[in-house]
Amino acid sequence: MTEDNRPPRTFKGLLRWATTPPQAWVVYLLAVMLVWLLSFYAGTLKPKKTPEGGPPPVAAPR
Repeated sequence: MTEDNRPPRTFKGLLRWATTPPQAWVVYLLAVMLVWLLSFYAGTLKPKKTPEGGPPPVAAPR
């Protein structure tokens, strides 16, 4: 039996390649890092400002 080290050409072949043990760990870690980076980026975004239609807030008397 010969080992085929060529890169996969189809999506099914890529999926089969990515789910074999050594590559599966790398794919999993990359997915976790991608989710973390996206959530970190979303957390750094500034929220949209609310429209300034009402009266300004009134301070409490001293």
